[in-house]
Formats: sequence, C-alpha cells, structure tokens
Amino acid sequence: MAAASSSNKSNKSNRSSSVKRNATRQKHARAKPKPTQRSSSSNPKRWSRHVMETSDAMDIEHEIFKEGSAQEIADSLKKSSTRSSRRKGTPFQSAMSMLNFYINRAGRNLPKSRRATLDNAKKRLREAFGRKP
Repeated sequence: MAAASSSNKSNKSNRSSSVKRNATRQKHARAKPKPTQRSSSSNPKRWSRHVMETSDAMDIEHEIFKEGSAQEIADSLKKSSTRSSRRKGTPFQSAMSMLNFYINRAGRNLPKSRRATLDNAKKRLREAFGRKP
C-alpha cells in the first residue's frame, strides 16, 4: 500500500509539471507571429524555383540537369561558369554549387538513376577543372 501511494505522488507531480509545460506552450502559441515578407513568387514554398528562374549567377543550358549525360552536364557547367562574369567564387565553385543546388532542390523526388548520373557529373566536373575526385 505504501508503494502504491508513493507512485501516486510521483504521477501527480509528473502531471503537474506537464500541465505547467502545456500552459507555457499555450501562451507561446497565443503570441502573435512576426510579420513575414512575401517573396515575389506566388508560393513561398517554391523559393528555390524562383531562384533557378531569376538568378543571374550563371546562364546554363535549359533543362541540362534533366536530360543530359554526366559528361554533357559537366561540360555545360564548366562552359557556363568560365564565361560568367557575375559569379562570386571561382568557376569551379560556381559550377559545383549550381549542381548541388539542383540535387538538393530535387530531394527525394529525384530518381536513383538520375541521382547517380548527377553524382557522376560531379566527378566529371572535378576532373574537368583538374581537381582530385
């Protein structure tokens, strides 16, 4: 009986602490959210699409990531990055960041075969710029 009463006390103390935590969360939830700025795109979840369409970081071939082979992608990115005067980093950095941006943007929707092609394009890009794979 004594053991049961001590467990009841611990259950009550657990409940009271969880009530306090819930009260804190409820106050936080009632707080007014800070106003956010809307991007120029219609859907704020599509910010990366907006970047791909309007960014002037590099001019790349249309749909090269969707259709090209690994070598074609690497050659196109190298050509675009070396010609561009609007990049901030080296041509290699610009080309690799554009490729990584596309891979990350595609996420889980990227088929494994296409992911393998793009990973192979990274290797080819490193070779094209004389970097170690």
